Amino acid sequence: MNLQDTIDKNNLPRHLAIIMDGNGRWAKQQGFLRAFGHESGSKSVKEIIKTSAKLGIEYLTLYAFSTENWNRPKLEVDTLMKILVNALKKELPTLQNNNIRLNTIGNLDKMPQSTQRELLDVIEKTKDNTRMTLTLALSYGSREELISVVKDISNKVKNNIISIDSIDDSIINEHLYTHNLPDVDLLIRTSGEHRISNFLLWQIAYAELYFTDILWPDFKEQDLYEAIISYQKRERRFGKTSEQIK
Repeated sequence: MNLQDTIDKNNLPRHLAIIMDGNGRWAKQQGFLRAFGHESGSKSVKEIIKTSAKLGIEYLTLYAFSTENWNRPKLEVDTLMKILVNALKKELPTLQNNNIRLNTIGNLDKMPQSTQRELLDVIEKTKDNTRMTLTLALSYGSREELISVVKDISNKVKNNIISIDSIDDSIINEHLYTHNLPDVDLLIRTSGEHRISNFLLWQIAYAELYFTDILWPDFKEQDLYEAIISYQKRERRFGKTSEQIK
């Protein structure tokens, strides 16, 4: 039986997030430069986006470039930016044909102007698509995001726009980069690393975590099915007991 046939379409993660790790190690194993790993990883990105939309997942968030990634060698950073721009141009028809809306989170002001222009162009052209929201986390760091939230809320308290007593989960959510997205249900990390790496720390409070040794360029459709099947076998209690859930 095909793995896809065993998936319960009524119990899908509404919001799937993925830390796409292992491009560099994959390239090294193949005897190639790291850039080749990033190029190969972009093929997995396309496959996982199409598979997620096909399954019926509403929100897919991909950790594409972290705030810490700016510390990598300039040549690698420049290569990543070039791959991103080329992918956006090339895959716009795929997004349109699959009714997928593009969204971004992170400090985009740090991105090259050419990258920003391409991003905004694709975001504008796909804004009315409704099948799935694809979010690229670019120049993103969760600690930076939370610092920004604290500053924004503090400024509003200082100017009597909101009161300290009114601050709750919903107020914080409204000030996050992800204010238009639901909390993450399933977080996948490839490459065998068991870390969150400063990704969506607030938003994954009750997410199910799935770690796989597969390097990102080798992560394909069937691997996503396995992750979702694992997710569907788990009991999500959100602090309640099993008896309460049942």
